[in-house]
Amino acid sequence: MLPSPPLSVARRAATAAASAAAHHLLPSVNSLILEPSVPSPASPRRRIRLMPLGERPPLAPLPPHGRSFAVVAGDGGVKAEVPALVVVSFYRFADFPDHADFRRPLKELCEELRVSGGIILAPEGINGSLCGIPEAVEKVLNFIQADDRLKGLRMIQSPVTPEDEAIHHGHTSHSPVGAGEDAPFRWDHVRVKLKKEIVSFGDPDVMPTKTVGKYIKPKDWNALISDPDTVVIDVRNMYEIRIGKFNRAVDPCTKSFREFPSWVDNQFQLAESDSPSSVNSDTVTEGPGKNLNSSEPKELPRVAMYCTGGIRCEKASSFLLSKGFKEVYHLEGGILKYLEEIPEAESLWEGECFVFDKRVSVEHGLSQGTHKLCYGCKQPISDEDMESPKWEYGVSCPYCFATKSEEEKERARARQRQFETWGVIGGPDKGRSPKRLESVYEVEENKQSPSSV
Repeated sequence: MLPSPPLSVARRAATAAASAAAHHLLPSVNSLILEPSVPSPASPRRRIRLMPLGERPPLAPLPPHGRSFAVVAGDGGVKAEVPALVVVSFYRFADFPDHADFRRPLKELCEELRVSGGIILAPEGINGSLCGIPEAVEKVLNFIQADDRLKGLRMIQSPVTPEDEAIHHGHTSHSPVGAGEDAPFRWDHVRVKLKKEIVSFGDPDVMPTKTVGKYIKPKDWNALISDPDTVVIDVRNMYEIRIGKFNRAVDPCTKSFREFPSWVDNQFQLAESDSPSSVNSDTVTEGPGKNLNSSEPKELPRVAMYCTGGIRCEKASSFLLSKGFKEVYHLEGGILKYLEEIPEAESLWEGECFVFDKRVSVEHGLSQGTHKLCYGCKQPISDEDMESPKWEYGVSCPYCFATKSEEEKERARARQRQFETWGVIGGPDKGRSPKRLESVYEVEENKQSPSSV
C-alpha cells in the first residue's frame, strides 16, 4: 500500500479540485422555495422544489468585505473574482412564535446547498453563522428573509483563508482530507437549534423589538468613547475581554451574559424602588471592574456599549433604557464591523477579538488572530500561556488548571490519547463522523453555549 501523502499535499490537491467539486455541490437551479408535502401526524415535513426563473425573488446580497473582495450578485450570478467561500454572521430580533416550524425546511436547504455552521431559532428571532460558497449562502439568506418578519438581517461577512477553503471542499466532497484546527466551523454539517432566546439574557421583559439604544457607525465611534463624560461598557464576558478591548472600557467581570443585569443594578445602585432619574455614580477610570458609585447623586450617565457583533448590545441597551438611562449608544455591527472598517492606525481597539468559532480570535481587517483554544475550558490562550507549566495540550491551561480535579484531567488525557491514536491531533471534532460526535457535542454545547455570533 502506498503511504498517505502529507496533509499539506492533500490540502493542495483538494484546493485544485475545489473548482470542479463546487459544480457538484450546488443544484443547477436559479432559486429555491419550499413546498409542503404530505405531513405526518407527528411533525410536518417540507420538500424543496424548483422555482421558475420568472418567479425568482431578488437575492439579498451579502455585505461586501472592503479589504479583500465584494460579493456581487445579479442575473448572471456571483462574479468570478469572489472567493470560493465566505463566512457570514447574522441575526434579527422579531416576533417569531412559530419558529419551530422554520427549523426543518431551513436545515434541509442548508444541507442541500452544502452550507455549514450554526443557527438558533427562538420566539424572539434568529441568530447564526454560516459558511459556504457565496451563491449557496446567498440563497439561504434569501430564504430566511422571504419571511417578512426576518427581513433586514444584520450581517457581518468575514474572509476565509485558502487553507480553510481546501478543508471545506475536501470535507464536503468526501475527500480523505479531514477538517483541521484552522477551519472556522465543523464543515460537514449545519446545526439549527430551537431555544428560548437567540442570546441568553434571562429577562423576558427586555424586548429589542420595541426599544433599543442608538446605533453608532464605526466611523463615529472613536469620538464618542473619547468623550470623558461617556461611560464605555464592554458587555462581553471576562474571558473575551481578557484578550482585547477598547481604550477606557469598563469590564463588568461577568462569566455569562445573564450576569449583566445584576452588574448594572449593583454598579449604578439601581433597584425596583429607585427613581430612574438619579443614582449614585462616579467618573469611570481605566481598569476592569471599577466601581461606578460615589456618595454624591447625579443623573444617569451617557453610556456607550459594544460587543462582538452587536446582538448582545441590542438586549443590553434595551435593558438600560428600561432602567431609566436616557442616553444609551451601541456600536453598530460590533467589534467585527469596527475592525473591518477602521484602519489600524486610527483604531482605539487594543488586542484581539474573541470569536465563537475555530478561528478563536481576529485582528484588524478580520485577519486570523494569534490565540488558540484550550479544549479543557474553551477559553482563549496565548503563546505565553502555553509556556506555563499549567498548560497541557487538550487537558488544561493557566485559567482552568486549578478548577479541575485530577480525575477530570486524567479523563481529558485519555481522550487526547484516543485522538492521537486515530492520527487526529487538535480537537474532538477532527477526523470523526458527525454521527459519532453528536452526543459529544451536545454535552459540550450545554456546558458553554455561544452568547454571540
